[in-house]
Amino acid sequence: MTSALTLPKSTSPEGRAKGRPSVRAGSPSRTDALTGVDPLPGHLDRWLASRGAELVGVRRHLHAHPELSGQEFETTALVARELEVAGLSPRVLPKGNGVICDIPGSGESDRVIALRADLDALPLQDIKDVPYRSTVDGACHACGHDVHTTVLLGTGLMLAQLAERGELPGRVRLLFQPSEEVIPSGAPEVIAAGGLKDVSAIFALHCAPQLPVGLLGIRSGPMTAAADMVDITLRGPGGHTARPHLTSDLVHALSRVVVDVPALLDRRVDPRAGVSMVFGAVHAGEAANAIPSVGRARATVRVLNRDAWHEVPGLISKLIDDVVTGTGAQAEVVYHRGVPPVINDRHAAAVVASAAGAALGAERVVEAEISMGGEDFAFYLEQVPGAMMRLGVGVPGAEVLGDIHQAGFDVDERAIGNGVRVMVHTALGALAAPAL
Repeated sequence: MTSALTLPKSTSPEGRAKGRPSVRAGSPSRTDALTGVDPLPGHLDRWLASRGAELVGVRRHLHAHPELSGQEFETTALVARELEVAGLSPRVLPKGNGVICDIPGSGESDRVIALRADLDALPLQDIKDVPYRSTVDGACHACGHDVHTTVLLGTGLMLAQLAERGELPGRVRLLFQPSEEVIPSGAPEVIAAGGLKDVSAIFALHCAPQLPVGLLGIRSGPMTAAADMVDITLRGPGGHTARPHLTSDLVHALSRVVVDVPALLDRRVDPRAGVSMVFGAVHAGEAANAIPSVGRARATVRVLNRDAWHEVPGLISKLIDDVVTGTGAQAEVVYHRGVPPVINDRHAAAVVASAAGAALGAERVVEAEISMGGEDFAFYLEQVPGAMMRLGVGVPGAEVLGDIHQAGFDVDERAIGNGVRVMVHTALGALAAPAL
């Protein structure tokens, strides 16, 4: 098969027209952290050994040239070109940022399994002192989406080779999604473009710096929380702080909302639903001796249970009205839906666990922790069963474990090969799983 990892020349400034990125001296020629596991048909071991350094180069190129949500045009062009070189027929999303690509199977099965990666970077300054540091001011792959994209690209190229050899029993659909980091996010765009048409199950991975490289985390049930935002505005006539009885003490009313509503919410929802309301912004007034006429507070609401997620908007609005009643203030509540909770299907999670065990070794598959962060992969799981897994990217033995969404975030690049291993095994396992 023609090599599909020669990067295109870029037309953007700041040195992007240099063509294929160089891989620094000492980079591994093999990015998987483990040896001795059973190879797949198609010789996955040898493929990773020969192409591992090139995958690292792809990741570093993406890391050095991040694109913010809604602007992933060059990243899309790179992915589409590599898939075309591999003999596939990628379809670019209508806005030009995002790719859908089917790998036809060689068997008689009509099953379609989807694999998803996200493309966008975060609006953060890259503070790392590395050769592949971001060249784009105010943009950084601080969530690992460069790794997600590289892993899915490598997985697609390997599966395309299996298809050429007649060893792919069903269809696999690659979804390279834009705009995961913003609301509204890109998952609904992919779905609207036919990304889930005929799909039986969908899978994705996410970088986990809390897990050392070589480990894979998976769990059945809630994985991440729904993430919404509430915008509360209180209004009153305003007045002098010497005479609060002649007006509506707006600051007092706002403080009651901030303190009382989360406490009351805890008593009105089943604690097993995992509901959390936390205020991140409060503002009212400027002068110490003047009661303001307008005050505002903004909070996030996070929920692990899907049924509770559907109930909380109305409940929170009622609680706010109840708390404000009697203060004389008028409340306006705007509830912004964000993303649903990621709830892994138990059969899909079992497929991942089995696949990761075959790919990395059963002792390297661990139970993933629940996160209260949001992830728009949940929109796909609202339509079809599937599972998200956590890919260990942390440096083994490191004294300080970093976290995503930090300006200095980086990964142990051996995780790329591990991710390809697990995703290839997962695709084949899902194609064969009768429960999906």
